[in-house]
Amino acid sequence: MDELNRCSPDEYKNADHFPIWLLLEDVRSMHNVGSAFRTADAFNISGIYLCGYTPFPPHRDIHKTALGATESVFWQYEKDTVKLLQQLKGEGCAIYALEQTHNSIALPDFSIDAKHKTVLIFGNEASGVSDEALTFCEASIEIPQWGTKHSLNIAVSVGVALWEMVRKL
Repeated sequence: MDELNRCSPDEYKNADHFPIWLLLEDVRSMHNVGSAFRTADAFNISGIYLCGYTPFPPHRDIHKTALGATESVFWQYEKDTVKLLQQLKGEGCAIYALEQTHNSIALPDFSIDAKHKTVLIFGNEASGVSDEALTFCEASIEIPQWGTKHSLNIAVSVGVALWEMVRKL
């Protein structure tokens, strides 16, 4: 690990991060939550908001997939998603849903602004981002898919979306 020249969790916490935040709304799977932490650390984003009935650390099933990223990535739990989104909107955050909607923007066509805090909402595994949360979004972003399935696991979607956004920054 020393040869990889990785920073320690404390160094990570104090480093500059990409101005991207994840918001996990009513995500059931602790493995999806843990994976989101691990991916957030890998792409050096600012943090994660956990909302609704999304599980939060400490929990062994989250830790199992996060592999310690819950110790490096800043996170905050807020039961009331709407309350948090009102606060974030008031702070001037750009809020987007990763969701298939009628007017969604294909991820490759999405432009991210490095000057603004961007929040990406990922919703429940079965029902997606809530209608209430969608009202706070500037737009929805969709990951193009060409197979017979029309959705990806949250863990995969987080990785694909963050890769593309960080690449553009």
